[in-house]
Amino acid sequence: MEARTAKTATPEKTTNISIRFDGWEVQDARPPMSEAEFLAFCRQNPDLRIEQDKNGNILIMPPVSFDSGNFESEMMVSLGIWNRQTETGKTFSSATLFILPNGEKRMPDAAWISLEKTTQLSAAERKSFAEIVPDFVVEIRSPSDDLQSLKTKMTDSWMANGVRLAWLLDPATKTAWIYRSNGTVEEILGFDRALSGEDVLPGFSFDLQVLKG
Repeated sequence: MEARTAKTATPEKTTNISIRFDGWEVQDARPPMSEAEFLAFCRQNPDLRIEQDKNGNILIMPPVSFDSGNFESEMMVSLGIWNRQTETGKTFSSATLFILPNGEKRMPDAAWISLEKTTQLSAAERKSFAEIVPDFVVEIRSPSDDLQSLKTKMTDSWMANGVRLAWLLDPATKTAWIYRSNGTVEEILGFDRALSGEDVLPGFSFDLQVLKG
């Protein structure tokens, strides 16, 4: 179903704040937020998942469904076990905000960053929203997510900013897309196989069958 949009009058320079729910997209407009204002907005609303695109528009995402929450948890468990065994990096949940080089503030469903990168952060940076690009990210499509918007996020937000490997997983259609730093995108049909972490996460494997619900 196409999203139905309600808009207020828009001044010349604005930040659009969008809330999506069950096919609806409600938008409001306000003067552009500075980075400090956006980060303060996030801190004042810790229960919300809030992102900002490269144009400064703000997207407030709804809580995920029962199945989607379980799928995110399964991914985090698998990634966490592998990382505990290898001790090569740090894992991050869907509540983590990353500030990307092009100014976007994004939150993947799961992420991993090598120790080579994380050890370069200062103590102050680690206690705030870090300006750092994950090496690996996962986005799991929930019923409220627009697929094309997610694909754009994968290419324009994650890969364009330096992510080395990314997975977009759609449990509804049992389809996976693998995005690599060389610009290739591989489509996988069916969840009867495991995905490899390749050279980014050596030895990591995720069985897609756990996302069948």
